[in-house]
Amino acid sequence: MQIRLAALEDLPALMALVRKVVPLMRAVGNLQWDESYPNVEVFTRDIELVQLWMAEIDGSVAGVAAVTTDQEPEYAQVGWDIEEPAVVVHRLAVHPDFRGAGVAQALLQQAERVAVERGISVLRIDTNTQNEATQRLFPKLGYVLAGEIGLGFRPGLRFLCYEKRLGQA
Repeated sequence: MQIRLAALEDLPALMALVRKVVPLMRAVGNLQWDESYPNVEVFTRDIELVQLWMAEIDGSVAGVAAVTTDQEPEYAQVGWDIEEPAVVVHRLAVHPDFRGAGVAQALLQQAERVAVERGISVLRIDTNTQNEATQRLFPKLGYVLAGEIGLGFRPGLRFLCYEKRLGQA
């Protein structure tokens, strides 16, 4: 598996991944993504900001994650100081053909490398309350559940917030 920054020429493959993932998410009641999000504009912005990472296996896109410092204002609801620098993972997805291959874990490890490179010791991530796979994965990787929030741009949905502090057991 190779982890690398995405480029504009990767957009068709990334959108194909989204088209594969969204119906599976929705089939289990996870309405976090739909036909309008994430979209080409969102991924283009991530690429231009040099924050979109992708996993490739045998030349195929296996997963994607935006590794940012963008914290939602609602994160304060779980007691986080959103002025504290943090690396935040958004738009994490794994192609169905590569589930169970460690893709999400590899992308989250890349987020940790980015944090270390930037001298940031806090990692944060949120996930839809219906996403059982991430709710199992995050604690295995050292993330601690901080609480549940709603996000203004995704009305009606609830999200679980997780945090990992580097250098702590």
